Parts: sequence; structure tokens; C-alpha cells
Amino acid sequence: MSIVDNLNEEQRLPVLTSEGAVLVTAGAGSGKTRLLTHRIAYLIKEKDVPPYNILAITFTNKAANEMKERVTSMVDCGNQVWISTFHRLCVMILRRFIDKFEGFNTNFTIYADAEQSRVLKDIFKSLNIDDDDKKKSITYHIGNIKNTNADVLEYTSALSNDSFGDLVQRVYDMYQKTLKDSNALDFDDLLVFTYRLLKNFSDVREYYQDKFHYIHVDEFQDTNTIQYDIVRILAGKWGNILVVGDEDQCIYGWRGANIGNIINFKKDFPNAKIFKLEQNYRSTKNILDVANKVIDKNTQRLKKTLWTENEQGTSVHYFVGDTDKQEADFVARTIRNLVSEGYSYSDFAILLRLNAPSRLFEEYMLNYNLPYKMLGGYRFFERAEIKGVVGYIRSIVNPKDNDSILRIINYPKRGIGESTIEQVKQFANGGSILSVILNYEKYPFTNAVAKKLDLFRNIYLDLKTKADETSIDEFAKYLVERADFRTAFDNDSDEDINKYHNIEEFVNSVKEFSQENVGSTLAEYLESITLVSDIDSVGEDDDYVLISTIHAVKGLEFRVVFVSAMEEGIFPINRGGERPSDIEEERRLAYVAVTRAREELYLTRSRSRYLYNEIKYQTPSRFLKEMGFEKESNLIQHDFDAIKPKPKESTNTNIQSLLNSRLNSQKKDISNYISGTQVLHPKFGAGIIVDDTSLHKNRMVTIDFGNMGRKTLSLDYAPLQILKRK
Repeated sequence: MSIVDNLNEEQRLPVLTSEGAVLVTAGAGSGKTRLLTHRIAYLIKEKDVPPYNILAITFTNKAANEMKERVTSMVDCGNQVWISTFHRLCVMILRRFIDKFEGFNTNFTIYADAEQSRVLKDIFKSLNIDDDDKKKSITYHIGNIKNTNADVLEYTSALSNDSFGDLVQRVYDMYQKTLKDSNALDFDDLLVFTYRLLKNFSDVREYYQDKFHYIHVDEFQDTNTIQYDIVRILAGKWGNILVVGDEDQCIYGWRGANIGNIINFKKDFPNAKIFKLEQNYRSTKNILDVANKVIDKNTQRLKKTLWTENEQGTSVHYFVGDTDKQEADFVARTIRNLVSEGYSYSDFAILLRLNAPSRLFEEYMLNYNLPYKMLGGYRFFERAEIKGVVGYIRSIVNPKDNDSILRIINYPKRGIGESTIEQVKQFANGGSILSVILNYEKYPFTNAVAKKLDLFRNIYLDLKTKADETSIDEFAKYLVERADFRTAFDNDSDEDINKYHNIEEFVNSVKEFSQENVGSTLAEYLESITLVSDIDSVGEDDDYVLISTIHAVKGLEFRVVFVSAMEEGIFPINRGGERPSDIEEERRLAYVAVTRAREELYLTRSRSRYLYNEIKYQTPSRFLKEMGFEKESNLIQHDFDAIKPKPKESTNTNIQSLLNSRLNSQKKDISNYISGTQVLHPKFGAGIIVDDTSLHKNRMVTIDFGNMGRKTLSLDYAPLQILKRK
């Protein structure tokens, strides 16, 4: 039996085209990993290519390990194939030849982000650069120079401001000298130095060109300019290069991925053969119909249309809530319903463009006792920016909390460096760090240090006074303004937009708690969020609902996917301007999100959302119209007795009648759940029902759980136990 016998025709053709340049544009779920592993096995088993003459490059260690396992299981000596990430390949090359560069030896150290930041911090300090925006911009340009494989002088000369260009060049030179003096490379340098070795040293170039007769590149759409330049050099002698990618899934432009690499491959290899993988093995026809509709609007792509032999499937669901709470409630209830029909928690993913809206989804997961995990970001109250804001509140509530003081003393950055912090800690001598800061005049600080400590002291004392004078929600808004968090996250990068949205969402959470718990204190609020920030063990058995940013799930798939918060300004994100290339990348994100779903796809949004400390009326994402949902004629009503589809095996049954009869037969006796009844919830503890006005209509009750706040829960699904009847 031939290696290619169990491939479809689309996969078989590029496998058999073993010589020359090959571009495979592979749609989502079309089996590109299968193609790559079978091609490598085909070369070894049927073309007698030595495995050590084959190179395969991918982007994650997980993908590389999976590919190695598959190849090894298919052919003998499969473990001799070079299968690695780009950076791992570069390290192996540099460990052998980096001493060709003066000042470096093969024991070089690799600097990660933390080390890079510390080096730049010292350089900025030596050059008296205090402007955070300028620091961020310089750091960005240093990375961009390397990722685009640009000449430093040409790049800096092209910057709009000559003096700033000179400054970027100066910092770049100082940074590279510092690394060289330390025999160190950062991650971008691994690529740069490898390219220079291959470009400038013929013996190195010839060695690796002779070694790698056949080159394969996975996820080609994610390559940046210098990665592509390295690949082109390696393929320069034999010309046997196969790249597999999907320009429709190029979603990492913000970190250097160059979609032009896949678009221009034919120009660089004029005799290249181009194949398409359009058969999808993952999703239903209805899901693919939505995916094709939205991505077809992009212009920077090679035309292809996903198709499948899978069944038609249920229609894609579209839900619009009046509020963001209603939207989150709908998602949680739908998951609860489907789990009762046999789905596992791990079958579900809630996908968001930004992680800021995740707080409400987390809250409703807890309300209905649904295990979940966050991917692509920490749980809301564990995120660094939120820990910083919470640190202020903790320091107000407990001034002896040294950890919180150390967290906030230079957050947002106000020029208080490590040496000053070490001085403060020494003077505190194990006692109150805040006491030293509040009484800094008693200690031998320099005038410059004293000025910075005075700035922090004034902020703290103002916050302390405000906390004593106002409600907790007003204090939260004042805290964000007084500590000046806006300046810490004020550029248009995805990271900063996310972080500041998260801080605004934090203010929302305080206001909601205040409204539900009139007269509550900051200490009570801190207690209420302890549950959310401490549930680290939920889902350790891998059976949990995944809440994730879309960026973090590329390559994963789920039976049921919710793409939520689909509103203008959130998805697509509002960057303060609208370039066609930005919208095309946002549209690719929508395509990636939709194609994660195998059986059921829910698109959700809300008509109003609490943003920027006020209720905002939201307009639907333009992508919804492109997908065919502009008329809202197929909206799911907020009637939870009518929202649950049956699993796939029951699609030919009258779902609605079966669903209603099931629910009617399983509904619990609600007659005892009236105001004044004491109940127990496994997460929120003991509470008292305080509102049963919607009991008989919607089977909902509002319960006061004391320090945990008031929660409105469904009697059908909330795991409540009656402790004492009224």
C-alpha cells in the first residue's frame, strides 16, 4: 500500500510533486498536517531520500512534536528528519557557527523579554529618556528593524522625525553593544544572525544548502520577512521547497507576520506549482457557508472556497441580548442545557476578540456552576493590570500590606526604580514600607528620589481620603483617574487596548457590586472577588468550558463555539482609524473564530454594553451582515425553554417538541423557593432569597449571599439546597 493511498486528491497532488517549489494554500480544517507528514514519509519511503536531508519548520514546539511523532510512526528513521521551530533551527545553526562573528562564542545566552526589558531600561535611564510613549516606540522599532530585515541606517533615516530616528539608531546601537558584551542574543537576533551567517559566509551557506535537499514550511502565512529570507537562502541550491499556509488565517500582523510572503511566493519562485486544499473535514456545511461568506470580502487572498462532505448541520444560531448580562446569561444557559443532553464541558469554547468582556462570561459560568478556564489571558482578576489596580484597594484597606505597596509604588510607572525600592525596603527593615514612604523626610533619600516618593505619597493620601468620603464605585472611577492609568496604556497596540479595556471593565465590576450591595465597603468588594481569583483548580481534569481570545485558539477545534461580543468597536476593534489592511486582518479573525466550530456555531452580541463607565448602545459587527445575519430575522429569543438544540444524532427529530417535553418533565418543585427562604450554593455559600417576583414566570430568584453579593439564579440549573424554609 502506497503512502498516498489514504489521501484525498487535493492532498495527493502536492505530495507527489516532490521536485521544485510548491505552494499549498490550505483552508481551515483541510488536513495540512496530514499532507506534510505524508509528504515527508513519501520522500523517505518511496523516493529514497535520506531523512537527514529533509527539513520541516513550524511555529510551535507542540506542532513540531506532533509532526515528529506522526512521521516516526509512518517510516523507519523518521526521527532523523529535522523538524523544529524557526528559532530552534536558528539556535542549532548558531551554536555551530556564531564564532564567525567577532565577540561571540557558541556559549551565547538567549535574552527573553524580561532580560531585554532590563537592558533597555538601563539604556533609557542613561540617556534620560523618561517618556513612556517614546520608550515603547523605540522598543517597537528595534524589533521591527530585525523582523523586517532592514538596514538600520536606512530604516532610521526613513522615520518621519530626524531627531527621533537618530535616537532610535543610538539606542539600537547601545542595545546591540550591550548584548554583544554579554555574549547574548535576543529572540529576534537569532533570526538576524542566522540570516547574516547564511548570506555572508559561503561555507555556512553551502553546508546547509547541501544538507537540506527538501524544505517544508508549515503555517507559512505567519512568517515574517526575515524568516522568509532565511528559507529562500536555504532553498537556493536545490529549489525543493514546499510551503503550506492559509492567507485567510494570517492574524498575527501585529507581531510581524507578513501576508505578502504567501501572496508573493509565486513571484519569488516563478516555476512554483500551486495547489489548494479546500475540502474541510471539521465543520458542517452551514458553518462553512458562514465562513466562506465573510472571508470572501477580503482582497488580499488567493481565491478558494471551503467545502465538505459532512452533513448540512443545524443552522448557525444568532442571538442578540438587550444587555451584555443577558448575552452572557444566554451563553451560560445554553451550555448548561447542552451538557444535560450529553455534551462535555470541553466541547465548548467562548471566543472573544478582546478579553475585556470575559468578566461577565466568567461570572455566569460561576453562577451556573460551570467549570471553565481562560486561554489567551489570565482570569480577569489575575491579570497584571488588574492586580495593580486591586493592589491600590488592598493598600487602602490594609496599609500594612507590603506586597501591595511594592506592586503599586511604580504602577503606573512614575520613575521609582529598583534601587529606590531597595532603599525603602532596607529602611523599613521588615516593617511597614508605606510608613517609610509617608515619612520619607526622616530618611536620607536624595532630592530626586524624595520628589518621586512625594508624588506617590500624595496619590496615596488622596486616595485614602477619597475612600473615606465616597461610595466604592465613585472611588474606583477616581482611582483610575488619580493614578493616571490612561497614560500607561494609551497606544493603539492590541496589548494596550486590551489592558485599558480591562481596567474599565474593573470599574464596571465595582459599580455593579455597589448597585447590588448598597452601602458596601471596599473590604467587602475585595472579599467578593476572592472566589474568582482563587479558583485555580477548576477543570484540572481537562473537562471545562474554554473562554479565550480568538488569537489563542488558532489550530484548535470544538464541537460548539460561541463567538460573542460581535459589535462594532469590539469586533472589529476600534483603533481610532480604519485602514483596509486592519479590517482585513479583523475579518480573518472572524473567519478563524467561525472555523473552530465542528457542529454548532452561535454568534452573539448585545444591544447595550457597559463601557467607559456608562451604558453604550452597540451596533452589530459589520461581519454579521457579511455572514448573512443583517435582518435579525433568525434571532434566538431570550426564552430558554426554546434555545437548546439536540446533539447531532437527533437532528432529524422534532427538537422543539422533545426539548419542551424534557424540560417540563424535569422541572423541580419551586413552591418552597420564596422570599425569606435560606439556601446554600456550593460556590457562594449560604444566602437568603430576597426577590421571587419572577419565580413563576421565569423560574428565577435573587439571593443575597452576604459578602458574595446578590445573585439572580435559575432554579432549573443553579445547584441550590434549601437550608431553612420561611
